[in-house]
Amino acid sequence: MLDPRGQVNRVPRRTARVPQQTISSEQAANCVRSGMWLDYGVSLCQPDVFDKALAARKEDLEKVKIRSCLSMRPRAVVECDPDGKHFFLFSWHFSGYDRRKHDAGRCNYMPLNLGEVPDYYRRFLDPVDIVVLKTCPMDEHGYFNFSAANLWHRAVIERARTVIIEVSQSLPYVYGDENGVHVSEVDYIVEGDNEPAPELPNPPPNEVDRAVARRIAAEIEDGSCVQIGIGGMPNAVCALLLESGVRDLGVHTEMLTDGIVELYKAGRVTGTEKTLNPGKIVYTFALGSSGMYATIDRNPDFHCFQVDYTNSPHIIMRNERMISINNTTQIDLQGQAASESDGHRHISGTGGQLQFVRGAYASKGGKSFICLASTYDKRGERRSRIVLELTPGNVVTTPRSDVMYIVTEYGMVNLKGKSVAERAMALISIAHPDFREHLERQAYENRLIPHGCSF
Repeated sequence: MLDPRGQVNRVPRRTARVPQQTISSEQAANCVRSGMWLDYGVSLCQPDVFDKALAARKEDLEKVKIRSCLSMRPRAVVECDPDGKHFFLFSWHFSGYDRRKHDAGRCNYMPLNLGEVPDYYRRFLDPVDIVVLKTCPMDEHGYFNFSAANLWHRAVIERARTVIIEVSQSLPYVYGDENGVHVSEVDYIVEGDNEPAPELPNPPPNEVDRAVARRIAAEIEDGSCVQIGIGGMPNAVCALLLESGVRDLGVHTEMLTDGIVELYKAGRVTGTEKTLNPGKIVYTFALGSSGMYATIDRNPDFHCFQVDYTNSPHIIMRNERMISINNTTQIDLQGQAASESDGHRHISGTGGQLQFVRGAYASKGGKSFICLASTYDKRGERRSRIVLELTPGNVVTTPRSDVMYIVTEYGMVNLKGKSVAERAMALISIAHPDFREHLERQAYENRLIPHGCSF
């Protein structure tokens, strides 16, 4: 049964307790002791006034470890502590800020499949000492809404010894499945600063992005259900879909982006043909513009689920004609896609790429696309993103056994069912023309393509 917020009514899973009265951020920060594990949650739910108050206690604390994900603002605890003696950040997925702090030795990545993280908290991680989440103000039902960042916050609360809520008037209130925490589960409440929710700029697509997007958009039929990632190419796909006239799209995605919202506002996303959650735009978190936040605020067409629902392949596959569109940064001639690192330098994260590749492939009539520009520039030199072998240290995000369609501005190939030699030849055919001869020679020299091969 759904309550008026569109959420499933369930008894809170933590031991119910009467919350303390609202306390100051300084009082909340005084709960922290050296050596504790804290959790700051994900993106829009990361606390700010608590973070600043905790940073002010730097000299009192050592070895405080903080889990987070997609930091959208500088973290005061990191900025105040350049040597990492007092606070250290662990991230499930890097934002640009997290990447810079990783480069400085102040942040470390935690490998995952994003949809499995609730299970990690429940099965493999020690209890969290303190979780601090920014939420919407308590509603008339006694819930603090997680806004547009559901993910694994319920699992963290279940495993936390202390729950602190930082209330913000500026977050969009969104409907979803268990997208909030009841006041009976909260220990302390802190008034936030009510700063506007952080926005994520959308880079305009370039000509390469649009060339790739045209090939993918041509494969999407009326009534398809789509998952679209972030970046210039996925944004370009949304723009091309607007131009193409495709109708009655459904959405089952990890991240809700401005491109998807523009398709919705244009009437192209209706969800009427979805086999799972018909009529609902399903996502687990949203990042984008203030206009997007205004669109999803108290909008019943958008439904924010926990990430073990949005990202589980066995759930994704229940959507017929599921279309998964994701970026990669490098792919070798056997089809291994490296999407999250540059050698040993970590850049982003696995996220849900592999899970959506698998879920879309298993869907009836489903397709998964991994897209990339054929080249990139490094230190003034143009290099191929399609290579004989991955850069040493590069992390394989999607194995060769899972890859389906690979798309560049020069073409699209399906690697399913192809031999190593056929894969190499197919990928060379969509590499930049300037690199094809060299790649072919490397493929023969390394016996990926047998001499005398004539297929």
